[in-house]
Formats: sequence, C-alpha cells, structure tokens
Amino acid sequence: MSQLRPEQLKAQLGKGLAPVYFIHGDEPLLVNECADAVRAATRAAGFSERQVFAVEPGFDWDSLMSACDSLSLFAEQRLLELRLPTGKPGKAGAQALRDYAARPPEDTVLLIVSGKLEASARRSKWAQALDQAGVSIAVWPVGLGELPAWIDARMRRHDMRAGREALQLLAERVEGNLLAAAQEIEKLFLLHGPGEVSLEDVEDLVTDSARYDIYGLVDSALAGDAAHTRRMLVGLRAEGVEPVLVLWALAREIRSLAGMARDIQKGAAPGQAMAARRVWDKRKPLVSGVLQRIRGRQWWAMLQRCASIDRIVKGRAAGSAWDELLQLALALAGRPPFRTTGIPGHD
Repeated sequence: MSQLRPEQLKAQLGKGLAPVYFIHGDEPLLVNECADAVRAATRAAGFSERQVFAVEPGFDWDSLMSACDSLSLFAEQRLLELRLPTGKPGKAGAQALRDYAARPPEDTVLLIVSGKLEASARRSKWAQALDQAGVSIAVWPVGLGELPAWIDARMRRHDMRAGREALQLLAERVEGNLLAAAQEIEKLFLLHGPGEVSLEDVEDLVTDSARYDIYGLVDSALAGDAAHTRRMLVGLRAEGVEPVLVLWALAREIRSLAGMARDIQKGAAPGQAMAARRVWDKRKPLVSGVLQRIRGRQWWAMLQRCASIDRIVKGRAAGSAWDELLQLALALAGRPPFRTTGIPGHD
C-alpha cells in the first residue's frame, strides 16, 4: 500500500487501519512510538485481543499461521504482533511472511516490529510483499545536524519554544540519543512548564550535576583557569565520576578544537571555523581564546595524550588515569603542570 515516514503515521491511522504495519529501524524511541501508535489505534477500533510472537533462534513460524487460522473460531478482532529484532526472518520466515501478505486474514492487524534492515533485506521479496500488503515505516537515526530541529518539534508538542543556542546545547548534551533527548524535554516541561525556554534554563535543568560539572571542567580549562580546573577535577573524582566520562568530554572538545585549528591554518577565518562546528555564541570567546593560545602540533600532542589515557582507563597501559587527566586538562588550559603528586587519592 505505502511507505511512510514516522511523522506520517498518525494521519494514516486516522483514515483507517491497514492489515499490516511493518516498522523497522535502529532508533528505539521512534520505533517504539510508532508501534505504540498502532497499538493505540487498534484498541480504539475495538481490537480486544493482542497476541505477541518473539522471533528467536528456533522460532516456529507455523505458530503465526496457526494463530491466523484460529481467528475464524472467534468473533473478535485481534492484533498480532511479531517482534523481529534482527530484521532477518530466515528462509522459513520469509516464506511465511510472503504467504501472510498474500492473504491477510479479516479482522486482523499484523504489527511487525523489526530491527534495522540491511540493504539486501529491503530488496527482498518478503519485505516488498509486506510493503504492498500494508504500511511500511523505515525509521532512520536523526543526525546530530538534524537533532536541534527534531528537539524543537518535540518541544512544541508541549507548547515550549527555544532559541537556536538552547536547542544546540540540548542536542550536544544528549549526544544524539533520542531517548535521552525526549526524557530531558519531559523534565524541562515538568520543571519549567510551557513557554519560552532560554539557554540558561537548559544549562540549569538539563542533565545531572555530574555531567554538568564535566562540561564546566571543560569550560574552565578553555578559560585558562588552571587552579579552578584542578579543583573541579578533584571534586569529580571525590563524587565518584568515572574517569572515562571526563576523558570523553575533554577528548570531544580537543578533537573539535583541533579541527578548527586545522581549518584556520588552511585559511579559514576563526568565525567561519567555529560556525562550521556549530559553536554557539556564548562559548565563542572561550573557543577563540584557546585557539589563539594553542597552535599547530600542540593539538596533535593532546590527541595522542587522549589515546594514551584511553589505554590506561581500559587497563591496557600502566599509570593513574586521574593524574593523566589532570595533565591533559592543564595542557588545554595552556598552563604548565602542577608540581604535585597529582589528584589526591589516586591509585
């Protein structure tokens, strides 16, 4: 019948139920929301029974066909839900799905919830048969560049609005995780309510304090405040924050800065380099300052240090991860290392 995008499903369900809904993709939040919409529509239409089949190794595909045959014994509408996490039904499953699609039972809706389909599976006869028998919805990941717009649309469902910088910050905080983004939007709505959401609101309310302190650590280093950077690192260690999270935040910032430095070296204006990496206005002075302070091969050296710390964190090299993180943060701050034993309490 049709291939739809997730945002088109609501309108289709409003026009009446299709015999088959085939939802597939590797973005759990959107896949689950599409499936929930189909379940809700069938309940509203009087489908009083729901039978779930989970396709695992050794799954008996005849059980699905038997369930279809048994419907004639009952005068009730039924939702059959088939969960196909791998997106690979196998030979027997492919044939069973083709047979079902050729003759869908009356008073029945088949909802197939699948993992991401490989290109060969999308071209397969069983997938094409499902497409023709009902509605097929491919759920694709939302890229980081598209995420602010996705967040904006999601917030507007709650009558919330946010500016570009607030949307960009929220997108950066959730790192492309749509489930985390949805949860943060719900939290913002509960704590803030409808209306305009400012950049300061996002800074104050989004993510837990440990993650926020990690971002604060990065900004302290960018500002060149070595003493405060060391105090924050000591505090993060005392709070039980894992060193891998601190490394992630520092390495992510260093990679971005190294890319900007490379662009500037090739002739790009600093403003152009920052715009290309979506540096929001409030952070531009910090970023501009560190790009003037650190140049050339210093970025390469810090990237190498990140790789060395990663090996220590994973137990593949000797050393104290926290002491090495201190040296990395101080290098980013553009200050010589402290002449101390490092982070108090190091192993």
